[in-house]
Amino acid sequence: MTDGATRPADDWWRSAVVYQVYPRSFADADGDGTGDVNGIRARLPYLADLGVDALWISPWYPSPLLDGGYDVSDYRDINPEFGTLSDADALIAEAHALGIRILIDLVPNHCSWEHPWFKAALKATPGSPERDLFWFRDGKDGHAPTNWPAAFGGSAWQQIDDGQWYLHLFDISQPDWNWDNPLVVEEFDSILRFWFDRGIDGFRIDVADSMAKDPSLPDVPLKDGEPTREKYVGNPFYDQPGVHTIHQRWRAIADEYAGTPQGPRVFVAEAWLSPAERLAQYVRSNELHSAFNFDVLRCAWDAKELREVIDHTTESLWAVGAPATWVLSNHDTIRHRTRYGRDQREALEGAGVVPTDLELGRRRARAAALLELALPGGAYIYQGDELGLPEVEDLPEEVLDDPTWERSGHTVRGRDGCRVPIPWSGSEPPYGFGTGEGQPWLPQPADWAPLTAEAEAGDPNSHLNLYKAALRVRRDQDALGEGRMTWDADVPAAVLSFTRDPGFRCIVNLGEQPVALPESAEILLASEPVIDGTLPGDATVWLKI
Repeated sequence: MTDGATRPADDWWRSAVVYQVYPRSFADADGDGTGDVNGIRARLPYLADLGVDALWISPWYPSPLLDGGYDVSDYRDINPEFGTLSDADALIAEAHALGIRILIDLVPNHCSWEHPWFKAALKATPGSPERDLFWFRDGKDGHAPTNWPAAFGGSAWQQIDDGQWYLHLFDISQPDWNWDNPLVVEEFDSILRFWFDRGIDGFRIDVADSMAKDPSLPDVPLKDGEPTREKYVGNPFYDQPGVHTIHQRWRAIADEYAGTPQGPRVFVAEAWLSPAERLAQYVRSNELHSAFNFDVLRCAWDAKELREVIDHTTESLWAVGAPATWVLSNHDTIRHRTRYGRDQREALEGAGVVPTDLELGRRRARAAALLELALPGGAYIYQGDELGLPEVEDLPEEVLDDPTWERSGHTVRGRDGCRVPIPWSGSEPPYGFGTGEGQPWLPQPADWAPLTAEAEAGDPNSHLNLYKAALRVRRDQDALGEGRMTWDADVPAAVLSFTRDPGFRCIVNLGEQPVALPESAEILLASEPVIDGTLPGDATVWLKI
């Protein structure tokens, strides 16, 4: 790990390995059961030892936490449950001293209904300037203005006492900003500069494809009798042309900081868009710097399908001069150890009801980690993935916190299973998450003692030590990070094999039968033991050639 005086060059983000911190569930310094900023500070040495280049911290703003902090009531402060602005300033300085950059979440599509501007809008009259900051509209024929669905279930419109409706593409507590109003545009300019001036290195843009809406408010088509949730081309509230104007404005603000000692500030987009050509429009040279590639996350553990996704992604992004950004899990998806241990057709659904082989998932998760870290571009690691944590699919119903649980009428459990606080040490909950014996905000499984960071640190074959070794090799190999790759010819159908110059080869065996390795190659790292020169099934090896 580099120190603060020798950080990467200005294009560090093109190859960066970024670790996602979900602050509520990372580390609790004050013992109240909720993770906090000082908990992150205390674990910075762990993250430096792991070898990551940057942290992405999920929303840490004041919030009623009705959607895990993505319902923001104040964009210029820290949630008191997490700490203070002074704590955040200290975290930024301490991380920078270790050579770790800090990205935070920006939530520009919506705020909390506790935001002062929305509270003022509720008190104002129809047609007022206060209401024009949001999407207030009259109903149509006694119903909502459109048939748009909310992401968490039900209608995207909520009626208030005076008869008007407000738009919330997500939870009822998250009114959408009206980006056609210049005051909204200027407010977010100010928010960006507030955090950039405090030393933040960049932002992850939440639902970066959603801010612009078609002002004619057309209905969406029906699918199986219900309004579609698909992001089809021409969707009136996703991937509208106006989002690019917003991103171009933000890029210009970030570029203002290019001449500072800290270097340019950067953006990464969350936009669940396919095919990759659509996503590439978000990372053109005058827009956002990078965008998560979710097609691999949604891809089956299948060589042909993975190769097609990798090709399509890299070629589409290279065409606009942008690097790929790979991700296997995050706070919105089932952890990939569990996903890879089940029928791929049901991998992203069915919490608690789809049969899962966690040992198979462990092998594949290790193999996938080496694949991800060998591909051209940058990579993101979700907290706990380096420990091989599975999804927690048996949380008691009474503790479920995700708004999907309520909005679906208690039929969809939501995302809490990947947000369970991570285990640090000890043999029973809370596994060192807090400073005492108090239990965290979501209960941890009783069988996680072998998965603590402390236990895995002492096991040379652990998930944690595989990640440490991979990041160490990645730093030492000039071939890894940004660049190109060449698929190797004459390999079995169940194998992915590619070469990167100078002198690096990655082989992934996604089948059941072992495959022979080149006799002259030196093994740099393998996800499973290589015996008699053969790579077992569901395993990846890195070779020096």
